[in-house]
Amino acid sequence: MVSGLGDMNFSLTLAAIGSALGTGVAGMAAIGAWKKAFSQNKAAPFILIAFVGAPLTQTIYGMILRGQIINANLPATAETYKYLMIIGALAGLAMGISAYMQGKAGARAADALAETGKGFGNYIMVLGVIETVALFIMVFCMMALPQG
Repeated sequence: MVSGLGDMNFSLTLAAIGSALGTGVAGMAAIGAWKKAFSQNKAAPFILIAFVGAPLTQTIYGMILRGQIINANLPATAETYKYLMIIGALAGLAMGISAYMQGKAGARAADALAETGKGFGNYIMVLGVIETVALFIMVFCMMALPQG
């Protein structure tokens, strides 16, 4: 049976790297927006934190996929190992890119909301569309796992 080898961690690790990058980008924009509000003696909109945290969910999707790969209970063959490594690596990379791009969109949303005070629902919808990419990746890869 294939167990929790290094390849199983690709989906989690690469998704988490994207989440870190995405939250970093969105966080820097939120801090800049708050700084601008403070310097103008305006109220700083706390809701910007929603844009910063949005890319974190891709790490959870990577962890869920990792668990499904480990629990697939497949025979320990070289072919199985390669297949699972490819699924984990490509899915993790795709989820990580989704998280990074969600962070970039969140950064723009933070800037726009802080400047105008309008559009929160629209901005969240855009982040939701980007989120959907990561959800699709997770589900489709789980469906692609062979049953042991």
